[in-house]
This record gives sequence, structure tokens and C-alpha cells, in this order.
Amino acid sequence: MSQTFPIERTLKTFNQLQTQFNLQRSTDDRFFTEWLNIDTELTEKEQQTLDAIQQKYFYQLSDNQLGEETIKLIVLSPLLDLAGFFDPPFRFKTETTVQITVESDDLIYRGRIDALVLQEKLWIVVIESKETSFSLELALPQTLAYMLANPNPEKPVFGMVTNGGNFIFVKLQIQEFSQYELSNVFSLLPRRNQLYDVLQILKLLGQIAIAS
Repeated sequence: MSQTFPIERTLKTFNQLQTQFNLQRSTDDRFFTEWLNIDTELTEKEQQTLDAIQQKYFYQLSDNQLGEETIKLIVLSPLLDLAGFFDPPFRFKTETTVQITVESDDLIYRGRIDALVLQEKLWIVVIESKETSFSLELALPQTLAYMLANPNPEKPVFGMVTNGGNFIFVKLQIQEFSQYELSNVFSLLPRRNQLYDVLQILKLLGQIAIAS
């Protein structure tokens, strides 16, 4: 009889992902270039909206750390709206249940994704939002585990992890063997609003999905 374990409690390290799923970080500099190929210009209105998100974030943060629901409300939702992920041909889902099966050990890992954007059956972005005090490094193994549940392993899947103030993108490829790579970390702390970069990358991932 299969044993079932929650992803968020049992798959917490990169070592566990390598042991259970043979998932390794890519050593090829050309593996994840999508986040580097930003060539779309943002409109003045988009920039103004991103600046407003940054200002609201710091205003709410000034008194206390921000919880996960607040981050979703003031940062994630307007950001995904700007990226066009609430409009056709995309589908937006929250608290989506996924599971990974390790047949050799008769194990099932199950968890819920905070936000999932779909274009037909291709997963565009898996978003794991955490409270502002939460380290992105701690959320990455969990996010990668969710991404391993992608029902279309012939295509790459992209993810984004954020604690509201920092963002990192992930690419996962499951073909000959599973491998992943990470982008730089984008932060709201610099004077220049790096949400500009985040939105441009999200838009590019959307374009890649539609063209696939």
C-alpha cells in the first residue's frame, strides 16, 4: 500500500529532491536564458502601476512583517494581472492540489500550489508566496517539487518564488533527466524598481507558452 506524505513538510532540501527524483542543477549556461532575453518595453502606465505596488509594499511593511495573504493581495495579484495571466488563453487557479509518485518506493507526495497559471495544459508559472521573513532558499525545494508534478514533462516548466520583497525564477526540464536552474534574485529594495524586470520576464514566459 502506498504511503502519502505532504510535500511542504517532507521535501525541504535540494538533497532530498536529488535522492528521490534524481533532480540536479544544470551546469549549462545556456539552459535557462529565457529570463535574460528581455526585450519588451513597459508602458508608462505599467511602470506607474509597478511603482504603486512597490510603495504599497513598503507602506504595509513599515509597521510589521507581511503575511502570505497580504503579499498575494498587494503584490502578486496586480503583478499577474499586468502580465495578462487573468485573461485568455491563460487560466489562473489557486490552492491547486498536485502529487508526485515514486513508484520504486511506493511513495506519493502531495501538496497545494499557491497560484498556478495554465495555458492549455502547459504550466507557465508556479508561485510560492511566503511571509516577508521567509527565505527564498527555503521555499525553492518545495516549489521544485510542485513543478515535478507537471503533467507535460516533454515541455519545460517555469516557476517564480517570492516573499513579496524578493523574486526568483526557476526553470525545470524533465526529459532525459531532470534538471533545473535559477535566475538572479530581484528585489524591491534598490531605488530602481526591479518589479520592471519581474513583469518583463513574466510577459516573456507567457509569450513562450502561447508559441509552444
